[in-house]
Amino acid sequence: MKNLKIALFLFSIFVFASCTKKDSAVVSIPLLKVGVPVSNAAPVSGTIKGTFLANQTYSVTGDIIVNATDTVVIQEGVRINMTNGANFIVKGTLLSLGSKLAPITITDPSKTKAMGNSSAATDPAYVGGWGGIYCDVTCPLLVLKWTHLDFGGAGLVAPPFTGPSTGNKYIIYWQNPNGNFILEDSWLYGSPDDAVRFYGGHINVMRNTIEKLGGTGGDGFNAKGGTQGNMAYNLCIGSATNGTKSANDAATGSTQCQIAMYNNTYVNGGFRNTGTYGARGGSVEVENNSRALAYNNLIVDCNFGLRIAGGNNVTAKVYIADTLSHVDGPITKTAYSHNFFYGDNLAQVNQFLPTNIAQAVVTRPQPTDIPNMFAFLGPTYTAGFAYDGTSLIGQNNPKFVNYPLPNLNFANQASVDAFDFHLQASSPAVGKGLTTFSPIINVPVSRNFGSTEITPPGKDIGCFQLDGTGNQH
Repeated sequence: MKNLKIALFLFSIFVFASCTKKDSAVVSIPLLKVGVPVSNAAPVSGTIKGTFLANQTYSVTGDIIVNATDTVVIQEGVRINMTNGANFIVKGTLLSLGSKLAPITITDPSKTKAMGNSSAATDPAYVGGWGGIYCDVTCPLLVLKWTHLDFGGAGLVAPPFTGPSTGNKYIIYWQNPNGNFILEDSWLYGSPDDAVRFYGGHINVMRNTIEKLGGTGGDGFNAKGGTQGNMAYNLCIGSATNGTKSANDAATGSTQCQIAMYNNTYVNGGFRNTGTYGARGGSVEVENNSRALAYNNLIVDCNFGLRIAGGNNVTAKVYIADTLSHVDGPITKTAYSHNFFYGDNLAQVNQFLPTNIAQAVVTRPQPTDIPNMFAFLGPTYTAGFAYDGTSLIGQNNPKFVNYPLPNLNFANQASVDAFDFHLQASSPAVGKGLTTFSPIINVPVSRNFGSTEITPPGKDIGCFQLDGTGNQH
């Protein structure tokens, strides 16, 4: 018995030593909770603060208002059914903290996603169901992680504060020049206009999937008015116009719009814009006195390739991008290279380098792009001039895991459906990315109160990396 007691004592010491802070395994991390729980016993509307509890379903029948000094947390697995065109009016802090295994869903329950061919005239994705998330200048922090935002963009009935306008149809509207906006690992499906409209602030928009954005116009992520940060590792399919855009419209101070757009995948973009052909892009756009970095982007069957605006369009609005050198800000000069283009018809390949149609452009061929447009066009090519890209049609198939190319249904396929846009190991985009530049780091890195990770540039072109980093969808 004595020996048994000694053995048990020694075993207990061993177990205790094995569970010291240095070597202990974290069994679980408590979910963030603030204030009192939000009850789902009755429909929710009006001014609230506190926590939407994990894995609960809530019905929202009117605008939810988060006051300037309050915080609302949405825990993982929550489903919020938005009716009556309701909005989130955020003057304080909103944290939507889903997880990979238990994402959050905010949707209009009366609408159902449609697969296959998509038309702005018939698909409910382009109508708008619930309203959007409208953030005032007093909102210091908006964090959305692993969150489905489906069927947003119902027309705003009346502006809740100065900034947005009656009739705005965005899923998210952001306007705090000093605030932090984080959108990570989330899904945005369906809107009549821009998915997200930024007017200033520090942003990190990474590893998201956006589908069917914009009815007859509108972009995926549209940064204006002094916004600075990253748009990276996003899958953008079927945007009416661009997937990502920078423009310094409506800037209220000296801060310039500067966006690092890298390792994004753009598919079938730019085919629903009913405006003047050539006055907008169809994948990546840099315009109106903004600066940008555009590296490692995979652009497939889009109406236009990377577009650096160089002049006025037919409405005489100045869209000239800033291509000069500066010493201020995180981006000292607009730069782009190591981008990959694939097109299934002549109109597309003739716009791998957008040409002067309705507006002058200054996009220049880069020898590190695929195809090598610098070699194809020769050293005497002048930016914006038309060229004959017939021999480029169907060349340089990026070899997605499951998406057929050629695909002449590009104008109507605007959702991921059952396709898989990861790269095969034999893809010509593998290993061709530029990794020597730095992302913009201007938001906090935090599990709950900031960006989970500011993913550095990837060695493979596009949003999916063979090593498992990048987009996690």
